Amino acid sequence: MAEACGESGNTAKTDAMKILIIEDDLETASYLLKAFREAGMTVDHASDGDSGFFLASENDYDVLVVDRMLPRRDGLSIISGLRASGDDTPALILSALGQVDDRVTGLRAGGDDYLSKPYAFSELLARVEILGRRKSVREADTQYRVGDLELDRLSHEVKRAGKIIPLQPREYRLLEYLMKNAGQVVTRTMLLEHVWDYHFDPQTNVIDVHISRLRSKIEKDFDAPLLRTVRGAGYMMKAGD
Repeated sequence: MAEACGESGNTAKTDAMKILIIEDDLETASYLLKAFREAGMTVDHASDGDSGFFLASENDYDVLVVDRMLPRRDGLSIISGLRASGDDTPALILSALGQVDDRVTGLRAGGDDYLSKPYAFSELLARVEILGRRKSVREADTQYRVGDLELDRLSHEVKRAGKIIPLQPREYRLLEYLMKNAGQVVTRTMLLEHVWDYHFDPQTNVIDVHISRLRSKIEKDFDAPLLRTVRGAGYMMKAGD
């Protein structure tokens, strides 16, 4: 049975790292839940392999902390199953099996780190924080966000407030460039060079037409404008005032 913890705690921050602990020993799990929450993290817990795999598949976590020996489904099977489905959430394996061959097997199953029992919580925390930073770096390379607008460069999926927004290829390239330079003024010449590969005639109205179409798609039926026209200069993607 899965137990979700930390979601409603007053100490949790909206930008706190979110982790999933898959551990069948309830005493160990209780200790880890308390310690990670005191470190400012949001924590979910699953006490068996099936529940752990379900939670990991259905939710977005920064790091998974997975015990190797679990009822119903072992930890390596959980990780290899997630990798097979395209889920690359960083996973740290906890195990009493600490020989070199055991660690190699765990890493080859898709684990990102391996910590043998017994361990110091300070070391576990440091390793989890490192894995969380790695995920943030990877996401920064492949995802752009401005307010509640998200662009995934791998899937080419664009969403605002969770709603998928279909874009034509040129509209996607235009939005990608604007979001990449969010908070900065992007001139018409820059757009022509980077989105259309033109190196002439910055007065053409092709930009105005595509900006208008894009603005309609990403702002219609939503509360706040994101695509700003900077008079006499160009355009800017920016959330808030």
